Amino acid sequence: MSILYVSPHPDAFPSLRALIAARYGEAGEGPGWGGAHPRICLQPPPTSRTPFPPPRLPALEQGPGGLWVWGATAVAQLLWPAGLGGPGGSRAAVLVQQWVSYADTELIPAACGATLPALGLRSSAQDPQAALGALGRALSPLEEWLRLHTYLAGEAPTLADLAAVTALLLPFRYVLDPSARRIWGNVTRWFITCVQQPEFRAVLGEVVLYSGARSLSQQPGEEGFLGLAFLCLCLGPEAPAPPKTATQLKKEAKKREKLEKFQQKQKTQQQQPPPKKPKPEKRGKRDPGVVTYDLPTPAGEKKDVSGIMPDSYSPQYVEAAWYPWWEQQGFFKPEYGRSSVSAPNPRGIFMMCIPPPNVTGSLHLGHALTNAIQDSLTRWHRMRGETTLWNPGCDHAGIATQVVVEKKLWREQGLSRHQLGREAFLQEVWKWKEEKGDRIYHQLKKLGSSLDWNRACFTMDPKLSAAVTEAFVRLHEEGVIYRSTRLVNWSCTLNSAISDIEVDKKELTGRTLLSVPGYKEKVEFGVLVSFAYKVQDSDEEVVVATTRIETMLGDVAVAVHPKDPRYQHLKGRSLTHPFLSRSLPVVFDDFVDMEFGTGAVKITPAHDQNDYEVGQRHGLEAISIMDSRGALINVPPPFLVRLPGVWRPGGGGPWGAHHLIPGPVCPRSRSKDVVEPLLRPQWYVRCGEMAQAASAAVTRGDLHILPEAHQRTWHAWMDNIRDWCISRQLWWGHRIPAYFVTVSDPAVPPGEDPDGRYWVSGRSEAEAREKAAKEFGVSPDKISLQQDEDVLDTWFSSGLFPFSILGWPNQSEDLSVFYPGTLLETGHDILFFWVARMVMLGLKLTGKLPFREVYLHAIVRDAHGRKMSKSLGNVIDPLDVIHGVSLQGLHDQLLSSNLDPSEVEKAKEGQKADFPAGIPECGTDALRFGLCAYTSQGRDINLDVNRILGYRHFCNKLWNATKFALRGLGKGFVPSPTSEPGGHESLVDRWIRSRLTEAVRLSNQGFQAYDFPAVTTAQYSFWLYELCDVYLECLKPVLNGLDQVVAECARQTLYTCLDVGLRLLSPFMPFVTEELFQRLPRRTLQAPPSLCITPYPEPSEVREAAMDLALSITRAVRSLRADYNLTRIRPDCFLEVTDEATGALASAVSGYVQALASAGVVAVLALGAPVPQGCAVALASDRCSVHLQLQGLVDPARELGKLQAKRSEAQRQAQRLRERRAASGYPSKVPLEVQEADRAKLQQTEAELRKVDEAIALFQKML
Repeated sequence: MSILYVSPHPDAFPSLRALIAARYGEAGEGPGWGGAHPRICLQPPPTSRTPFPPPRLPALEQGPGGLWVWGATAVAQLLWPAGLGGPGGSRAAVLVQQWVSYADTELIPAACGATLPALGLRSSAQDPQAALGALGRALSPLEEWLRLHTYLAGEAPTLADLAAVTALLLPFRYVLDPSARRIWGNVTRWFITCVQQPEFRAVLGEVVLYSGARSLSQQPGEEGFLGLAFLCLCLGPEAPAPPKTATQLKKEAKKREKLEKFQQKQKTQQQQPPPKKPKPEKRGKRDPGVVTYDLPTPAGEKKDVSGIMPDSYSPQYVEAAWYPWWEQQGFFKPEYGRSSVSAPNPRGIFMMCIPPPNVTGSLHLGHALTNAIQDSLTRWHRMRGETTLWNPGCDHAGIATQVVVEKKLWREQGLSRHQLGREAFLQEVWKWKEEKGDRIYHQLKKLGSSLDWNRACFTMDPKLSAAVTEAFVRLHEEGVIYRSTRLVNWSCTLNSAISDIEVDKKELTGRTLLSVPGYKEKVEFGVLVSFAYKVQDSDEEVVVATTRIETMLGDVAVAVHPKDPRYQHLKGRSLTHPFLSRSLPVVFDDFVDMEFGTGAVKITPAHDQNDYEVGQRHGLEAISIMDSRGALINVPPPFLVRLPGVWRPGGGGPWGAHHLIPGPVCPRSRSKDVVEPLLRPQWYVRCGEMAQAASAAVTRGDLHILPEAHQRTWHAWMDNIRDWCISRQLWWGHRIPAYFVTVSDPAVPPGEDPDGRYWVSGRSEAEAREKAAKEFGVSPDKISLQQDEDVLDTWFSSGLFPFSILGWPNQSEDLSVFYPGTLLETGHDILFFWVARMVMLGLKLTGKLPFREVYLHAIVRDAHGRKMSKSLGNVIDPLDVIHGVSLQGLHDQLLSSNLDPSEVEKAKEGQKADFPAGIPECGTDALRFGLCAYTSQGRDINLDVNRILGYRHFCNKLWNATKFALRGLGKGFVPSPTSEPGGHESLVDRWIRSRLTEAVRLSNQGFQAYDFPAVTTAQYSFWLYELCDVYLECLKPVLNGLDQVVAECARQTLYTCLDVGLRLLSPFMPFVTEELFQRLPRRTLQAPPSLCITPYPEPSEVREAAMDLALSITRAVRSLRADYNLTRIRPDCFLEVTDEATGALASAVSGYVQALASAGVVAVLALGAPVPQGCAVALASDRCSVHLQLQGLVDPARELGKLQAKRSEAQRQAQRLRERRAASGYPSKVPLEVQEADRAKLQQTEAELRKVDEAIALFQKML
């Protein structure tokens, strides 16, 4: 067996790194090296077992006498699961290796350098501030990378995260106080996320972060100090200082003497009061505060942008006044710019309906994500010139709305709905809807959603209500809707059946106390009670068990498995009920699990779904023992009570002991009541044939579901679908247009509720009466009708939404133009509950699919991957992200919620941990852009507000870049009529045009493929890294130069970049792009008045190889400057080329290289000319080498010492890798991914050695 030797010290982070890797190996498919999980040994290996001096911990012995591997990096890589560090040779694997190397070479020395002096483990002469500064420099690349990434490589922890987190354990435990952690917010968020992973927690436990005052739990004891000191020595012992020479001792004495004089001088100055001088008034830093737009602008009027731009981007200033103007101008209407919606449009039609939010709802991040994606798509299609309709609407939300109004009625008037009466109660609901119902519409407008509000629909509007009635009547006439008595989920509090989506299932692992409406004390659940039924005419007993003992009063049989030998002799026998004169037959059914309990199961068909199906197979009577209020009925008098959970009989009898069991399910509805399975006559929709048609549409490719992974779920649901219960015992909703018939004719017997023959449907009562008279062969005057009191399931009306909003069943222009729709975009969690029902009902009632494509986005979770929950305090209101909110403001929101007081404190702690300083103001544009950039993470989105803040900074970059550009263009600038180049463009002009073309191509391509991260990345990269970092820097000397022709070409190119770049961003960031676009001059007088209706850019192919070479040379120069620490010097640069064409290109770009790389002279050497002495070399391309002049700028002897040490370490590392790869069994035992990583690392190390050797030769020549 393999053995992993680790240090027992709790701060020995190299060992902790190996232990966590081993945990991941256990949780995954096993360690990456292919062996078994190792045994852990908390001590060094015995020297007798090792063929060399004891290795540094951690160490892994791969079987007795096998290969030894030591060191945290190598051991962790072997123990980590194969494939989880990124596929071999892939970009992900390279990224992982780069971060692992960074952790080993940069983070660990910086972390130890900052931590150990703080704990008194290194010389006090070392400067703690310098050590902290070194740690800060090491953290900077991490902070920048994690600004846009959840983890270092990929969407889950990898070896890179493991290496970096363990390297930073000491600083987070002993050095980085809360103020420092706020500075490194992204690193802190990532660190906490990682250490909360199960594999990390299993090894580290609860990681206590440094609070600023080191507590006893954070202060190592004597043993701890010794352990840390030993750890320090293991990591990199400081070489013992050699004996000092007489000259060195003399220099030190002089230094001490100077220091003493300086200290004495300071002491004297402190004793003498300085001459009083009038203090100059301090000029404090100007606080820009919150910039707002204060110019009087009536709602719907265009915003005044003639004034000076504020110094910096302010969301409140930018977002003011634009939306009312857009809406007033009708930009969001499909009729805009055309005579009618039916006018032919060669560009095509785009139609999408909004997933109607509940009228009771308020905006949450799920809405924000949905609308960010949908609005970006809508704006993109509109800007492409398509006839575009995004139709808004709101759902009446039957249960939720009725509960809200009932609570309000009781709170304000002390009345129940039954006391008020149905009609008066419905008036109260409509009154509440008129007062509060459009709140979510205002919130959607705040998000910038470009919906056509003139077409907004409410599912209880007359138009949609008529469609619901028509659909019910048609389906009832065809027999698709029918009446039946079956088991339903029943809420005793709501006194209604509820759908599966409104039921929360809670797994209980044993005895659990739960709160139930109407009961002061919590009620016990999850207890298994065993009791026995006597066999008739025998002393034998059959023991059964249940978690709901009260249902035994409704037992009608006991079931056993047909092959169970214990009960074969009971075939044809019956059992005796102890309280009722009821005989219980023993039935044999395959559904019984012989291995569970006694193998005998009590059967209560009226109160359990499985029992109901057994009863149907065996013809058993279903006896209901519970009414709609939850009270027991049809039972002996002692039991006539309402019991919400487990009931225990008192006294003696055949009752066994109570046992705790895992697995019972406790459903709880929105009312937090216990859901009871009850037999009730209800209306059902036959779904079999409709589901087959919906499934076939996907199979044929008529309906596309994206991502395609959801198609398997679609087919699984459709293949296993059950009939749909659409009755709800509510007052608010669409009352079912079905009538129970009573015939005043002795020849016609009276009917009963479950008999479908006595039910008729109609668009009106008169139509129903005519149907009934025809059915029973009597005159209409002998027919009495009673309309069903129930209403339809809300999902029924929602399933009609794509065509009911367009006027169906009546023909209309909108219906003919916009149905079928183009796209349905929503969350994957309602694929069945809404999307499937729309498809089934659309095909059945219209003969057409309601849309051609379905795009399902991910579900939003918090930064730690947890589900959003009020009790956790991690629910985020998008308006809080837009406007910002303090921590106290978040706490106040909890107090106004319906959380229990005990949950409020827990939620406050969660808020304090995630948002210690509250949520900063990010603005709508940053929120939208960030949400769309997140959608690549798969099924769930782990949203970190800090990343949204990063996109606010991006908005500020746009603002400043445009402000600079407008100054560069000048007041008299007139853009050319087209964006075509004028012919005198410089190299950098042509280059930025090519990069702009590429951004346009990637944006259009990403929108077409619903690849939103690809679009956001392309646009972000163009604005930040190409326009701002390169082009604007190169432009500064051009605009100030004397060549006016070149300057004018540059201005035209700059204008094109702004114009096209803002149009690219507009679908994601409508407010800031409109604000900036309106400040640009127009190309023609006929230009569209708003950016949102301006054509979206189309790509054109332009390439510029010369500028690519310039950037390659710049990167090489910057790399060399960093290697030799020439940060404040502008060294000369010589370019060696292999051919004249490359030389010409290099000469053309030398000025740009000089500006971008902060170099001195940039000269291109003639072909074959010697390179000046004392230059460092790097490759810019296969045809150009960069030589950076070091002679006179660096100390050759000092650099040689560094290089020799670096060479020795690289040689040792290369030798270890060669020995590892040459070990016996390596090709067969080590996975291919690990072999590939070893091969790549060896190649990298050998290349580094060659580079070091070249540098050594260079400095030797300089001596």
